[in-house]
Amino acid sequence: MIRATRPFLHGSTYSGMLFAYGGALASLPLLPFALLPALAWHPAPQGARIALVLLIWAALVGAAGLARATRRALIVSARRLLRVGLPDPAVAPRPASPPGAGRTPSLPTLVLPSGAHGWQTPVWLLLHVTLGWTGGLISGALLFAGLALPGGWTGIWAGLDLPGREVRVNGGWPSWVLALGCVLLAAVVCVVVTNTLRWLAPKLLGPSSAELLALAAEREQALAERNRLAHELHDSIGHTLTAATIQAAVAGELLSADPVAARAALHSIEESTRAALEDLDYVLGVLREEKAGTAPTRTLADLPELLNRMRHAGAVVEPELSGEPEQVRGTLSRAAYRILQEGLTNALRHGAGGPIRVRVAAAPDGLELGVVNRTGTSTGRGRTGADAFPTSGHGLRGLAERVRLLHGEIEAGPDGPHHWRLAVRLPVRLPS
Repeated sequence: MIRATRPFLHGSTYSGMLFAYGGALASLPLLPFALLPALAWHPAPQGARIALVLLIWAALVGAAGLARATRRALIVSARRLLRVGLPDPAVAPRPASPPGAGRTPSLPTLVLPSGAHGWQTPVWLLLHVTLGWTGGLISGALLFAGLALPGGWTGIWAGLDLPGREVRVNGGWPSWVLALGCVLLAAVVCVVVTNTLRWLAPKLLGPSSAELLALAAEREQALAERNRLAHELHDSIGHTLTAATIQAAVAGELLSADPVAARAALHSIEESTRAALEDLDYVLGVLREEKAGTAPTRTLADLPELLNRMRHAGAVVEPELSGEPEQVRGTLSRAAYRILQEGLTNALRHGAGGPIRVRVAAAPDGLELGVVNRTGTSTGRGRTGADAFPTSGHGLRGLAERVRLLHGEIEAGPDGPHHWRLAVRLPVRLPS
């Protein structure tokens, strides 16, 4: 019994009825346009003219539902007044960044067609307006009767014709009972209208199949962007912290014996951390949905600077460059720089000293990258043991993902008993 009375006590029931009234009132400005053809059709019977007005009025109401702004306003209103969970309509995603904007390839995005919601919103508007007018007129009449019947002070009475008998109520306690019944019936009308609209809202205002696909694509694009930013942070900040840690240890050891070399190591720390701060500032701006500055773009042209930082960290680097790596442009050059940076970072973290061989071979049909370092117990300066740099395993996975997006090939693993080898081949022209 108590459960059956809950809908009558909830404020959302009457806010839902207010939502229905709003739909009815919003259709009134379209009524004069529907009346014009009927007024011009004088010879027609009155019933035909009324039917014409209703038909044109319904067509105008349905046409108003074709606008995206109408659908969005209805969804927001239904969420607040009907208390139903409806997602925002999917919108066409941002266009992809132009070449050279400092972005890696991302997953394709499904653009929502302009008529994705089709007939749903016009049908909703017609039912909304119909329920609003029907429920409004019935509940209004019942409420008026409930207020006017008690005591018969307005002169209004209620009657019922039965076979051979007429029942008439125009005062006394029967009028109060009948008035209470009218008020309760008005509340029942509110519950029925509100629940009907709540039942219809997810079916007609909820996302269509095309919108669901677009929302899924939008979420996929957001995840891909976050993964890309995570890779950028791992590659840039991870390399900088690794190199800076080793360089600081080297500077500490050389501070008395070789002040010039110590100052060079400290200067290298300053340069590398400044570059890392630029990367961090850009990524945080994107994550906060602020207007971030231009994405830092480091390419193979910056490889000499990267190798110099490695040398300041105490590493012996043996570059092997062939072809014209500096002629590689765009996404391929930026990705190659990050791959070599990650390979060198791993060599610093997990290598056992000795020379680090870096290979870059640019050919007309592809770009080959390689990093080979010794494995075993570290003997280099600035290291404190095998566990000096804990590893998460995200680096190689990030490299594999980056190479896959560029349709390349990657190999990482032991190269003989004492070396570790990273080899990557990237096509110059991506397959269509």
